[in-house]
Amino acid sequence: MKKITIDDLHLKGKRVLVRVDFNVPIENGKVADDTRIRESLPTIRKIIESGGKAILISHLGRPKGYDEKYSLKPVAEHLSKLLGMSVKFTPDCIGEEVRKMVSELKEGEVLLLENVRFHPEEEKNDENFAKELASIADVYINDAFGSAHRAHASTEGVARFVKETAIGYLMKKEIEYLSKALTNPEKPYVAILGGAKVSDKIQVIKNLMDKVDAFLIGGGMANTFLKAKGYEVGKSLVENDKIELAKEILNEAEKRNIKFILPVDCVIASEFSNNATFEITSVEKVKPDWMILDIGPKTIETFKDVLKDAKTVVWNGPMGVFEFDNFAKGTFEIAKALAEITSKGAVTIVGGGDSASAISKAGLADKVSHVSTGGGASLEFLEGKELPGISAIKDK
Repeated sequence: MKKITIDDLHLKGKRVLVRVDFNVPIENGKVADDTRIRESLPTIRKIIESGGKAILISHLGRPKGYDEKYSLKPVAEHLSKLLGMSVKFTPDCIGEEVRKMVSELKEGEVLLLENVRFHPEEEKNDENFAKELASIADVYINDAFGSAHRAHASTEGVARFVKETAIGYLMKKEIEYLSKALTNPEKPYVAILGGAKVSDKIQVIKNLMDKVDAFLIGGGMANTFLKAKGYEVGKSLVENDKIELAKEILNEAEKRNIKFILPVDCVIASEFSNNATFEITSVEKVKPDWMILDIGPKTIETFKDVLKDAKTVVWNGPMGVFEFDNFAKGTFEIAKALAEITSKGAVTIVGGGDSASAISKAGLADKVSHVSTGGGASLEFLEGKELPGISAIKDK
């Protein structure tokens, strides 16, 4: 790890500002899914146990100015339970009262600041705002991988004005696992790509083209490739302006002798609804007014056959509309296949966003090597882009 990590720092007595990712669903004033909060606990506990003063900063949702609906207060209450101690909460993330509460903070205590996005300066990466955030810290730690692809004041700007910077345990884990997908991955290496659009995954495909042995393509994006091969896909989601690009990708894969496997059969439905009439058909026989909503059983078996010998797998994007139970089988069967090969020693990395939700819904999140907490961030990492939240942290 070339970045300075939390383990490289002396934290006792220091005010440690930690960018966490507490952008979690809140329902009826309670945290509905605390995965991201639990992922941040090792970093928070390390600060407490080292006698540091933990000052946590996060965004929640996309508020336009102050909005109680987006307050982090329920998160402070939930975090108190998880840590088994009282987490103090500030009414804002900057200002006189925040400075006062920070100055009164004792070693081993935790303070959560109110939603940083209540200030438009956050997303503008305003220098004065970043300086004000930095003024309450001796040390800055970024542990919010899910926001690392954004150059905001609390993810990038603040790091320029705090002398000591580091990454936390979650960020370290994310970088280490995702780097395995890009640097010397053990072969055979398979990339499973799904989700709605080819356009969302173009850079990932291009960046992985000289690394993987096979691409398995499902989800809505497969329809654009099927159309590029001359198949009719009825009323399925297709990016018509990306058909030529899909042809180029298919040709490039063939030239490089990389398997680029598309569905051979699919589950089609009369409309976009879980209650729609549906049937299984080959990709040659999609009805004109119907739509493809999942991969079919033959495709599942083909994909599993490729996966059974894989040593490294990266998965980004579901195989179908997994939110509808009738069209979740393809996605869940892939999740099961990943769990199985993980138990035999394969490194399996699941990109964030919908893929993370899918593997969680399948109840197999703890049966793969790593589930990323960042959808957009993991995608950009796999595209080979530098993430501002990571590059802002000093190297060793």
